[in-house]
Amino acid sequence: MQPLIEAVLYTAGEAGVDLSEFATLLNISGAAMRQQLETYQQQLANDPTRGVMIQQSEDRYFLLTKPAFGETLKKYFAGPPAQGLSQAALEVLAIIAYQQPITRIEIDEVRGVQSSGALTTLAARRLVREAGRKEAPGRPILYATTPFFLDYFGLTTLDDLPALGEAQAPAEVDLFADFEAALDDEEGEDNAIE
Repeated sequence: MQPLIEAVLYTAGEAGVDLSEFATLLNISGAAMRQQLETYQQQLANDPTRGVMIQQSEDRYFLLTKPAFGETLKKYFAGPPAQGLSQAALEVLAIIAYQQPITRIEIDEVRGVQSSGALTTLAARRLVREAGRKEAPGRPILYATTPFFLDYFGLTTLDDLPALGEAQAPAEVDLFADFEAALDDEEGEDNAIE
């Protein structure tokens, strides 16, 4: 059951999973689910070969990296965006650029998949930032691009973003094509300098 618990927590990302959701998903009682989670939480905490741990906040459980690896992870995320962004990160960045401020749930609805990992990467690379909270139930975080985003892509203002063609159907719009081109140009410049 532990690999299944880990897979669900990993997939849930920053949202975590409520104890009752877990119990329903695995078709066991809440008490049995709590026991499974606590057992697995202890095993991860006591295993020096594992880099993750389970954190509990009230009845919600999260899969996090162990604090001992914090410095290494900071170094990893401090790397320049020229290291390349994944397709998912580029999609999320384009959505934020054109629809900001926007919540993670709204981004997920546009993409059809969860975006918390890409958001974490973009925030760590200073391309997006929290821009307040939406006046809605739960007051979700709003995301927007940063001044570094503008500088990185050679923009003065957001008005400099390429216009989305009005004649194109939404499914045909390639929001992140210019971002990919800018990254390719940046990588080409880096290679020329070396």
